[in-house]
Amino acid sequence: MLQTLRKHYPEYLMEAACLGIFLILATVVTAVVEHPSSVIKKTVTEPILRRLLIGIAMGLIAIAIVYSPWGKQSGAHINPVVTFTFFRLGKIKLWDAIFYILAQFFGGLMGLMLAVAFLGNAITHPSVNYIITIPGVGGTSVAFFAEIIISFGVMLMILFVSNTPKIAPFTGIFAGILIAIYITIEAPLSGMSMNPARTLASAIPSRNWTDIWVYFTAPFLGMLSAAEVYVRLKGKRAVRCAKLHHHNNKRCIFRCGYSHLETDQKQWLLSDRLPGS
Repeated sequence: MLQTLRKHYPEYLMEAACLGIFLILATVVTAVVEHPSSVIKKTVTEPILRRLLIGIAMGLIAIAIVYSPWGKQSGAHINPVVTFTFFRLGKIKLWDAIFYILAQFFGGLMGLMLAVAFLGNAITHPSVNYIITIPGVGGTSVAFFAEIIISFGVMLMILFVSNTPKIAPFTGIFAGILIAIYITIEAPLSGMSMNPARTLASAIPSRNWTDIWVYFTAPFLGMLSAAEVYVRLKGKRAVRCAKLHHHNNKRCIFRCGYSHLETDQKQWLLSDRLPGS
């Protein structure tokens, strides 16, 4: 455990920082668009259009994180459920998964608390309300199934895109597009979480624990179901790595199939050049 911590602590800190930054910017964007004193709120009167603006902004932020130096090195999970799903798929060792998940919860909470400290009333105002995720117009059951569906969709996309060589470099872009769509369309149903660390980070300072179990169960059911579907269709060996962006000059701490693939290719090339082969 301690050896793993000493070797891989930079990745853990990067995961914490990436989720913290994501939530800081999420509160800023939401306040800029939804606070009553905002020019955007006064100008754009349709809620769906304001959600579209927030969705585009958050999608771009997610893309930036995936392709940032930190995101390229840590894998840019920024979500305990994504990490646990890759652990289930055999791509992450146990202690790395545990430290990743702890870092994500810590980073999310620190990001939200920093946003509250610096933005104050802009965050605590009911129109922003700590960007909490609680069931919407359809109630708890609708929120539960909505979270399952969007979590299933994003993980299935990650697995298919990141393991398809021609489009793998664009996994972060696909993820950003899905986030934008989900915020625009699905947010009124559940708040669009998919991420228990993100939900808990908002729940603690707001002291709003409404149906928080939904956000600790539905994303797991959705993403693990997506992993099961992918494995049944493609096989477990088809999952190459736990990074959303792998082909870069950053180290990879995961059980990475690309390293084995590169070794096999080098051995094949060497044997092909040997006399009599």
